[in-house]
Amino acid sequence: MTDTATRTWDGMTIPVAGTYLLDQAHKRIGFLSRHMMVSPVRGEFAEATAQITVAEDPLLSSVTATITSASLTTGSVDRDTHLKSADFLDVERHPTLEYRSTGIRWASNDNPIFQWARLRNHRLGGRGRSHTVPPQSGGAPNRFILIGELTVKGITRAVDLSVLFGGARRDPYGQNIFGFSATAEINREDYGLLWNVALESGGVLVGRTVQIEIAGEAIHQA
Repeated sequence: MTDTATRTWDGMTIPVAGTYLLDQAHKRIGFLSRHMMVSPVRGEFAEATAQITVAEDPLLSSVTATITSASLTTGSVDRDTHLKSADFLDVERHPTLEYRSTGIRWASNDNPIFQWARLRNHRLGGRGRSHTVPPQSGGAPNRFILIGELTVKGITRAVDLSVLFGGARRDPYGQNIFGFSATAEINREDYGLLWNVALESGGVLVGRTVQIEIAGEAIHQA
């Protein structure tokens, strides 16, 4: 363990460089889809591991993660059984889902209306007053885009995660930790998860779009 848990980088307090593992007691690998086109159904994978390598230059950091597909739960035994079957994840033939990052960058902090104004060389004003368009920021504090690839049922597609860095510190047990959350959106059909039922009123029984919802802490390894 290093003498300090954190360092300062570009005005942010970030974890020291090193290898971090996902804390099994503080994680959620979740997802959300829609049923009958109207109601959200949430679920999660109870078993997952991740290794995060924090580089001296944080923008050179990397992540690898493995999710146990059979650990899926949505709160309904029948629904879980169907999602684990060959119609969806086919957990017997594909026991894991994998994620591997390939890059990281700042998330844009630019307001789209200001960006439009700059492109049009437009001045925002009213009632005789003019307002200068605010300058563009290079990035949003604590927000990053993790560029990577998700593999489901042996099919790999590019998936970028929108990451919110939650902070870094030393916990009461003397461990150096940091927290984070992340979101993304995928089309399940891109991974061969094609099963569905057409509704007489229009639409489908199971939504094609899946929102990924991740939260967790990572612990520095000595």
